[in-house]
Amino acid sequence: MRRGSRREFLTTAAAIGAPLLVSPRAARGSEANSRLTLGVIGCGGRGTWIADLFQKHGGYEVRAAADYFQDRVDEFGGKFQVAPQRRYTGLQGYRRLLESDVDAVVIESPPWFHPGQARDAVAAGKHVYLAKPVAVDVPGCRTVEESGRKAAEKQKCFLVDFQTRTDPFYREAVKRAQYGDIGRIVCGEATYFCGPTWGDQAKWLAEKPDDPEMRLKAWGLDRALSGDVITEQNIHALDVATWVLDAAPLHAVGSGGRKARTAGTCWDHFSVTFTFPQDVLVTFCSKQLGDGWDDICCRMYGTEGTLDTHYFGEVSIRGRLPYRGGKIPNLYQDGAIANIATFHDSIAGGDFSNPTVAASVRSNLTTILGRTAAWRGARVSWDEMMSANEELRADLSGLRS
Repeated sequence: MRRGSRREFLTTAAAIGAPLLVSPRAARGSEANSRLTLGVIGCGGRGTWIADLFQKHGGYEVRAAADYFQDRVDEFGGKFQVAPQRRYTGLQGYRRLLESDVDAVVIESPPWFHPGQARDAVAAGKHVYLAKPVAVDVPGCRTVEESGRKAAEKQKCFLVDFQTRTDPFYREAVKRAQYGDIGRIVCGEATYFCGPTWGDQAKWLAEKPDDPEMRLKAWGLDRALSGDVITEQNIHALDVATWVLDAAPLHAVGSGGRKARTAGTCWDHFSVTFTFPQDVLVTFCSKQLGDGWDDICCRMYGTEGTLDTHYFGEVSIRGRLPYRGGKIPNLYQDGAIANIATFHDSIAGGDFSNPTVAASVRSNLTTILGRTAAWRGARVSWDEMMSANEELRADLSGLRS
């Protein structure tokens, strides 16, 4: 299967917000003023895929790599000609990478590790390119928020790799909706529907259910390591909702469960209703089961029109002031290419305002609010969630440091 295809994205949920737009065409052809040395933390499928995009940009040199698993880091190192002495393994391997002379790090590890690894990277004086979600719990989100602030103080770039906000159709449509082209926004819906996900990981767990290394390898099916499907994958749809409304929800009610999934601890479907300021209701629904309907969608309904967005389809506004928008060919790849170019340009140009951090933390916390409400089967407010400051604790027992 071709890397970056629609179906692959939906079924692996690998990977939206860079306010600074660089077109994919310009990104591919950009001339690097200087080559930045890069260390990649997390050498699995997406880590390898995105490292290839960094290399193709022309302004980066992949110099170091870290992954818990020796075979992964060796395969990655062979592909990108990383010297054996610059390949680090174990849970603490990333720390040894941070001690090296790389300029920047790309963090593509399981989400539970993101806050600590990003914090340590900033402390080590590195620029940070961080995968979504930025964290799996409230303490982790707060850590990332603080790391973004410290990075700016140290004149380091900190970019969160959401693709949607780089797209010109999304940007124009959202701007028009915020300007009032659809009137007063009354309600909305966000959905993320896909078929069975993490099939290989389910097989690994079935073969060795008590093996701690297999549990780490199958992180996508682990609640703590992934944050559950609503945070790890469905954040794409909810990020657009918080972007359009430019607000965090006040409270949420929800439910969900496991109807088809048999491996791991994650649910396979969620249904949540969020209440935003001015009594704007946003309904959210997702599934990782069954075949048939795949879509990442966010619609906002106003008194004078409707904003309709699809990650793998068209973006438009219908109503009194329509916007035809257009169809997005490959946002999964082109958005990453644009973010990689923006990361390089920000470092080269001395722009350390790090605008993606706050928006990414907000959408991440929104998923956690929905998850908490669904897990509890009760109404949960934003203030209650933040005050509780609940931590998801991953089981790392039996793993090599």
